[in-house]
Amino acid sequence: MKKGFLILSMLASLNGIAQTEVSGYNTTPGINAEGVTYFLPRTLIEISLEAEKEEYIPGEFSDYANKFLRVQGISNSPYTIWNIKGMTIKTVGTRDPQKGYTIKLKDKSIASLVELSEEGVLLSINQPVSQKPYTPSNDDTPKEKDINPKDFLSEEILSATSTAKMAELVAKEIYNIRESRNAILRGQIDNMPKDGEALKIILANLDEQENALVAMFKGKTSTQKEKRTFVLSPDSIDIEKNVLFRFSSKLGVVDADDLSGAPIYYSIKDITDLPQPIVDKKAKKVKGPQGVVYNTPGKALLKIYNNKEVFYEEELSVGQYGNTDVLAVDLFNKGATTRISFDPVTGAVRKIERE
Repeated sequence: MKKGFLILSMLASLNGIAQTEVSGYNTTPGINAEGVTYFLPRTLIEISLEAEKEEYIPGEFSDYANKFLRVQGISNSPYTIWNIKGMTIKTVGTRDPQKGYTIKLKDKSIASLVELSEEGVLLSINQPVSQKPYTPSNDDTPKEKDINPKDFLSEEILSATSTAKMAELVAKEIYNIRESRNAILRGQIDNMPKDGEALKIILANLDEQENALVAMFKGKTSTQKEKRTFVLSPDSIDIEKNVLFRFSSKLGVVDADDLSGAPIYYSIKDITDLPQPIVDKKAKKVKGPQGVVYNTPGKALLKIYNNKEVFYEEELSVGQYGNTDVLAVDLFNKGATTRISFDPVTGAVRKIERE
């Protein structure tokens, strides 16, 4: 169903007194023979993890780095190291199939305009809102440009009969590039660039060539970021020390059941402290809620950690941890226009305006 306004006054032909009634869910969301069916949201927790891979590939002339470039401590062994760089946590809302209701309209009802999300979650009454459907975060990350240093080698270098000789010639080429750059910066060459932009392009090309050739001695260290998204659905039972995923310094993020990585745990505790609804046992029983149902959200304490550190520990508002309450029918049946907006994540009332 497309998000949009549902004109409930189309149902004005229903018989009865002027009031708004709500019953339990009995059909798909939207306009139906009995009124308009809607759902309250269920709060999900979305965890966006950012990890970084550092990969080192030794250069083919690493053994000659000290001899020709006077660079010491160059390793000729490759390695890969993964690190957790950060976590971003947010709450999102989705339809709670256990909390579906139908607004029943009778003649002259003021509740004439309801907006639902694409999932049928109640967003507003008599109040237009803008709500984008929930989609998990994008995990795509751009990759670094890969430059082949051999694209900058001359025929003489490529024709060298030994690795040592090739390394020597490449080193000379590096020194030539540095001399050319210094000459340009000092203005000691013929046909100097006529403008600053052209000078920047020439210097950038020289830097690119030098870096590519130096990497043949020093090796190449590249970094690549990876984003992974995990979605948790809190329930009424406290969750203690569940494995969210496992992490390996060599492999990065692995599945929760992959023992090649160390566990990253999460705990969710219901810390809601709301008064319980007062039930009048002597009151006459009525069928269904007598008004528009909404959530009074509770609180969850989310903790993400491993055996060494805590990555995240904060309180979050969760719709399913609280109570449901009912908006009085008088809001809609006294000849005034009442505008109400609801939180699409928790189902709480955001704002009530009456004219």
